[in-house]
Amino acid sequence: MPPVKLPASFQALVVRNHLTDGPADIRAQIESLPLEQLPPGEVVIRVHYSSLNYKDALAARGHPGIAKSLPHIPGVDAAGVVVESQDPVFLPGQEVLVTGFELGAGRWGGFSQFIRVPAAWVLPLPTDMTMRQSMIFGTAGFTAGLCVLALQDHDIWPHSGPVIVTGASGGVGSHAVAILAHLGYDVTAVTGKNPDYVRNLGARRALSREEILDKSDRPLLKGHWAGGVDTVGGEALTSIVRGTRQHGCVTACGLVGGAELRMTVYPFILRGVSLVGIDASQTIENKREKVWEKLAGDWRVKDLEQLVAAEVTLVELPAWIEKILAGEVQGRVVVRVGE
Repeated sequence: MPPVKLPASFQALVVRNHLTDGPADIRAQIESLPLEQLPPGEVVIRVHYSSLNYKDALAARGHPGIAKSLPHIPGVDAAGVVVESQDPVFLPGQEVLVTGFELGAGRWGGFSQFIRVPAAWVLPLPTDMTMRQSMIFGTAGFTAGLCVLALQDHDIWPHSGPVIVTGASGGVGSHAVAILAHLGYDVTAVTGKNPDYVRNLGARRALSREEILDKSDRPLLKGHWAGGVDTVGGEALTSIVRGTRQHGCVTACGLVGGAELRMTVYPFILRGVSLVGIDASQTIENKREKVWEKLAGDWRVKDLEQLVAAEVTLVELPAWIEKILAGEVQGRVVVRVGE
């Protein structure tokens, strides 16, 4: 792909407080900004695709725990073409991707025609993966991949027994269901939405949230699960851990259901259960590369498009931000930035 010439300005979805006095009036809208306003970094990338995550939607509302300061540009994912680079590893015209770190949180993110980032954040686009496909995965797919890697690192394989995935209709959950099913695992998917969706992704069983919750004080439940991917937290996570078999493993990467764990240590000291936290944003480079290569290789599901809820432009993005905040999105929203 030929190098891209840098323009004087670029378009982005910008979050601002439109009031200087009184209650905040935080809105996200498309603006044109001078290129010189991009934050410092060694690599300038022309963004072709991004993706919409729940974290991005919160940032678009000015959530102070994510958007550290305003004005802000959300977007924790970006795939595009290098325009300028002060690092010899990356050359103009090279296709690359960026997920995690401070992109779209502490720093301006991927809902922008151009980004400037530290070279340490950038990965070459994996072989046999397009920029659009990388954003169908995005941080959600990468996080799911880290969960699968953790299960395998703890010796949880298809023959080990059933695995459970909570929040299975969301971005991370849907990828986890699809990858695990593709690899031959016996997957039970927990969803509050359409059960046919997760069955089509490969889940053998679909359960409601209520069916897996056990609000009793029992320290241990019957051992159903060899492993689990929990994207919810709270009571869902405690129920799964208490119901995990001997030497099983549960990965945790979300807290929409609560940040507290109301449980004892018995699953850990009597059954040897492992609870593994997943931090996708700060994953070390060699593990990051390993997971992306697997997503492009033998972990790649046959039909990525079944995971796509919609493909939208920057202009259409605000409406989809409202939908994801309302819990109306099933699967992934790919953002077509390069227009």
